[in-house]
Amino acid sequence: MQDSLFLRAAFSKSTERPPVWMMRQAGRFMPEYWEIKNKYSFLEMCKTPEIAADVTMLPVDLLGIDAAILFSDILVTGEAMGGDLSFTQGLGPKFANPVRNQADVDKLLTDVDDKLQYVADAITVIQQRLDGRIPLIGFAGAPFTVMSYLVEGGSSKDFKLTKLMLHNHPELAHKLLAKIAKVTIDYLNLQIAAGVNAVQLFDSWALALSWDDYKEFSHRYNKQIIEGLNRKDIPVISFCKGSSVFAPIMAEAKPDVVSIDWNADLLDIKKKLPVGMAVQGNLDPHILYAEKHVIKERIHRLFERMRGEDGFIFNLGHGIMPDIPFDNVKYAVELIKEFRY
Repeated sequence: MQDSLFLRAAFSKSTERPPVWMMRQAGRFMPEYWEIKNKYSFLEMCKTPEIAADVTMLPVDLLGIDAAILFSDILVTGEAMGGDLSFTQGLGPKFANPVRNQADVDKLLTDVDDKLQYVADAITVIQQRLDGRIPLIGFAGAPFTVMSYLVEGGSSKDFKLTKLMLHNHPELAHKLLAKIAKVTIDYLNLQIAAGVNAVQLFDSWALALSWDDYKEFSHRYNKQIIEGLNRKDIPVISFCKGSSVFAPIMAEAKPDVVSIDWNADLLDIKKKLPVGMAVQGNLDPHILYAEKHVIKERIHRLFERMRGEDGFIFNLGHGIMPDIPFDNVKYAVELIKEFRY
């Protein structure tokens, strides 16, 4: 397994081509996903190991990508801590009991591995199905991002309530973030013990923060998490929307890979990172809506830019959108797999 393209690139070893996987690759752009989704709720899919394995395997079988990623959600930690979580079509995730004050924070649990055992069980099933063909990536939501959902009660455009807590009650924010960080360390170590081959920390909403607030309320906890992982032979990928800005600070947490959004020149970012730190990214996912000759030109442009660089994993700058044509995604993967340096 250590000889896989993905793991070699993650540890900045040379590869004959960039490995490819895509965030949200087991998702709503595939008709086969909807065949499963129409039978079960989203949380049922996450919590039933055989179903989570079925969904995880879709892009492995249909796209032939170089790494699988566990089918789950970044908010399962928030639910395990005591959040009343639901997913509604068109509205996204909701916490019916948002965390707004000291009493709410105090109520949150931190010893919750037993409540997340279904994830470890899913990893066991997935690894049986993968049978060593390609690595499996586990993941968790970063504390600031999970906090934002808990405080807002769901998705938010402006993160007003979260920022009010950061600015008016920083000590309460830190208490909440510390609790989430503790759970996240345990959760990722649970996944590593269950058999994942890599982990990614998703700080999806870090872009909402200023530089100083990112350092204080996000980076500090992401660093703590990465330091707490049993990461021998397990590469750690750090991702946030905003990584084109925050990459220099993200590197201080010592991940193996920094995953970059599509707003920056990838080579320029890589040159600024410590030697031996890999990058992942960073095609604008909207390119996959375009005509195939455009997709080809943009992928080849990125590859030529990165030519001669060890430690490069191809990915999108964020997740695949639900209405991107499946054929375009398949074409992109085939194009990447045909490429040679």
